[in-house]
Amino acid sequence: MSTQLDRRLQDKLQDIIHLDSYLNTIQDLDILLERILFEARKMVSADAGSIYIRNDNELAIQYSQNDTKQKEIGKDKKLIYSIFSIPINEKTISGYAAHTHKLVNIPDVYQIPEGAPYGFNPKFDRISGYRTTSVLAVPLVSNTGDLLGVLQMINKMGRNGEVLPFTQQDELFVTHFAANAVVALQRAQMTRAIILRMIRMAELRDPKETGAHVNRVAGFAAEIYERWAFKQGKSEQEIQREQDILKMAAMLHDVGKVAISDTILKKPGGFTDEEYEIMKAHTYLGSRLFGDKQSIYDEVSAEVALRHHENWDGTGYPGHIDVETGEPLQRDGEGRVIGLRGEEIPIYGRIVSIADVFDALSSKRVYKEAWDEEKTLEEMRKMAGSKFDPDLVDCFFEVLPNLKQIVERYPNHQ
Repeated sequence: MSTQLDRRLQDKLQDIIHLDSYLNTIQDLDILLERILFEARKMVSADAGSIYIRNDNELAIQYSQNDTKQKEIGKDKKLIYSIFSIPINEKTISGYAAHTHKLVNIPDVYQIPEGAPYGFNPKFDRISGYRTTSVLAVPLVSNTGDLLGVLQMINKMGRNGEVLPFTQQDELFVTHFAANAVVALQRAQMTRAIILRMIRMAELRDPKETGAHVNRVAGFAAEIYERWAFKQGKSEQEIQREQDILKMAAMLHDVGKVAISDTILKKPGGFTDEEYEIMKAHTYLGSRLFGDKQSIYDEVSAEVALRHHENWDGTGYPGHIDVETGEPLQRDGEGRVIGLRGEEIPIYGRIVSIADVFDALSSKRVYKEAWDEEKTLEEMRKMAGSKFDPDLVDCFFEVLPNLKQIVERYPNHQ
């Protein structure tokens, strides 16, 4: 019996080592966080769980998963959960794990001993109709002692569907996994920070290009892509890989604006025809930044920068041009550059176009107030078949609740 247990333990630890390699292939921070939570839950048979990231003296919830509630809404929809933060102190379970850097294992949160410094707030159980019982909260701490966040597992499930306490072996598995996940998390946070520094550089030139804006556009694009890819019958593994690539590229869709003159970028009124032509150059100037392609990320970033202003009906830009010179390759009878049309436009460009316009319409800018939701959605519908791929507009409306959640996660004041 003990030999079988030892073998199972070795197999599980081997799985953790393999997961370490897998997690380090994921570049985007949000996708990595979602995957860390999923794999940790799978490892200890947790029905639900949440992952929090440290933000100064608080823990901000990033992702929440719940298999029971997911079954209720169906596989083709995403679970919507509240976005909130909790203080890092000893009063809550996750706050205590973060504050003390210690693992917390509670068999039943409704039976916490009176002397415990932390308590459990049943408010979310009442709202969701879900009963939390066993909880395992693991701090995500770097090898230098820095707190990154907390991984919280909820309700270990037995073979017959009963809720069990988390075991000492579960503690061991998740602790080992967390140590490996932290390394991947630090790398992804560093990558995100580098991208946001590039965005801040663009923001010095164009006040519309904020970190919140690009995070929202990237998040919207990933959600729309996921729904489109699901309808195309792509595998879960392929969808995750391509979402990761798209999110990184979408964040840099307007990076070419750093090459456009301030007098044009910061002009409060409309552009003259000549100024508009100069402004349109940000597409191929941005694409050129990724010309020395080192990876698929460079390839897709170049494509998104170049094609996110093309229109489904062929009226967009830059159209058929030489990217290196900006010179037209195809003109119509009146001498205008012929735009890409329909499925000539790469799928990532079509998706980012929708994400970018939706955020522009629904956000306050220095030159306009935010449109209300009804007006914004009416305009998005109106542009299906002219500016946007109509099938992708359908996907947009199908994932709209998820897009609203992204807006909550990345508000304009960030």
